[in-house]
Amino acid sequence: MEFHITKERFEELKTELEQEKKEGRNDIAERLKRAKEFGDLSENAEYSEAKEAQAKLEAHIIELENIIRNAVIIKKSHGKKTIDLGSTVKVEKDKKGFEYTIVGSNEANPEKRLISNESPLGAAFMGKKEGDIVEVETPKGIAKYKILGIE
Repeated sequence: MEFHITKERFEELKTELEQEKKEGRNDIAERLKRAKEFGDLSENAEYSEAKEAQAKLEAHIIELENIIRNAVIIKKSHGKKTIDLGSTVKVEKDKKGFEYTIVGSNEANPEKRLISNESPLGAAFMGKKEGDIVEVETPKGIAKYKILGIE
């Protein structure tokens, strides 16, 4: 499975992976060491919690490694005439301006106006050109967006 992410997000993931491998594993090792000092491991809640945290950390490390290994870096679409992954789109809806960047689903963050190419809005924008009107089905009905610019 491929993960479409920006170069910036790729670097963030690599940094997070290194921190988890070093600091995260060291923290868990300390917790396990302290918990073992409490004695009988079969009735030791601290030990059980530390082992559970260790399992979650290792699963997260595996997930990060998988994303990094299968990452496809989204190239900025400077000069492109159609919307694609990596495009920043300026639109107008109800006489208000908005700007969205189309990213892979793994990087989507609507609060930062990073929308997935797989989301209803992102999918509707894909392949469109400046001047196009895009209609998107929403719970409140059809929303119309006019594409003002593509970067």
